[in-house]
Amino acid sequence: MNVNKNLYKNKQQILEYLRNKADTPLVEINKIEERETRSKQINDEIKKITTDLINEITLLAQKESWDNTTLLNNILMITYCSYIVMIEYRNKVWPYEYMTFSRRIGELWDPFCHLCWTYNINPDINIITPPTFKDVREKLEQDLNQFIDNLKLEESEKKELRNYHDLVWNLVTSGEVNMKLDLHFEHNGTKYMVDFKSGFSSNEKGNTNRLLLVASIYKSLNDNYECYIFVRSSEDESNHYLQTLKRSGIWHVFCADKAYEKMKEFTGFDIKKWIVDNVNWKEDFDDKTMAYFEQNNLNVYLKW
Repeated sequence: MNVNKNLYKNKQQILEYLRNKADTPLVEINKIEERETRSKQINDEIKKITTDLINEITLLAQKESWDNTTLLNNILMITYCSYIVMIEYRNKVWPYEYMTFSRRIGELWDPFCHLCWTYNINPDINIITPPTFKDVREKLEQDLNQFIDNLKLEESEKKELRNYHDLVWNLVTSGEVNMKLDLHFEHNGTKYMVDFKSGFSSNEKGNTNRLLLVASIYKSLNDNYECYIFVRSSEDESNHYLQTLKRSGIWHVFCADKAYEKMKEFTGFDIKKWIVDNVNWKEDFDDKTMAYFEQNNLNVYLKW
């Protein structure tokens, strides 16, 4: 395959390349009895092929000094084509049913949109590392101890107050709270914590409570944090858990087109337009795979 800066304009060439590469390991993988193992191995093989191709084009972009938009267009097209082939070949070794297929289409959306930050064209965007729960607790404890030290109390009273503080911490958190969300970046002096969600159409109680807790902790740090949720589906397709987050006052929620608009505002790249112009599941899947999806009514989930 001729790898160059215009590769993103040759979708069929990329698809053919990935399929030819995937055919070789498929022969041996199909001999494996356990379908879960077959699925994992073919996915891993296609991910490796994709990573190698992305590394090749990234090095070429550096060598030839491509602009960031050209590189991002190529990365997006290679990634999308890898999704097509990964779904096709997973279906070869373990045919999809509606639950796993709908979940798969949704979970691929997050890392795809994430690419606009990884290969961003906005120089004001900086990816940051979020604080750990240990870091947060140590900071809060330091602030509280300083506050208690300045109180006009007897040492015994201060000690008792600290004991109550420790007791509350132990009751609230029996373990470490995972502070990491899908994306953490800084833009014009503000730190943004972003969680991508395919939708809120199932039981999201546990995840909702965690998101409320994490956002509350970030807000308590007084470090100029803003918390955003980007939802792939429209708001009217989501259940009350999304409304709980929206009414919380600590999460900014954007669904469907509004989410894409916000992504463009941050990154400077119109990911929605790219999807409209380039993503065509029905035409890009091979005929056999698409026929299977239509026969099993799985094509209804082919929507970003």
